[in-house]
Amino acid sequence: MKRILVLCTGNSCRSQIAEAYLRHFAGNKAEVYSAGVETHGVNPRAIATMKEDGIDISNHTSNNVDEYFQIDFDFVITVCDNAKERCPYFPTRAKKFHQNFPDPARASGTEEEIAEQFRHVRQMIKIYAQQFVTDNL
Repeated sequence: MKRILVLCTGNSCRSQIAEAYLRHFAGNKAEVYSAGVETHGVNPRAIATMKEDGIDISNHTSNNVDEYFQIDFDFVITVCDNAKERCPYFPTRAKKFHQNFPDPARASGTEEEIAEQFRHVRQMIKIYAQQFVTDNL
């Protein structure tokens, strides 16, 4: 079974969404974790947006990358430029991937406009996760 770590700045939105979709598409082919170079808590809008697509992440936790140094990952995926730049060295054979997704937590406007930005980023991550699983697992 492959081990995947998804990294973002605060482990609150993008990495949580990516973790959920990678788990969904990988099934029993992979163990999927997510973490941040900081921890900001799981964003309630990320939880609501994923629920709209039938995936419950309300029990996810926001974890710091330091918690996972003992795990020998096969893949490390950074989902924002900040995490890629600040990602600590992992003494593993992990293959690294990077895809910078917009941060929906920075969206502004009406509630509906913000929700639409979350849905847009969710869809981008969903497509990426499905393709990642197809190509790598």
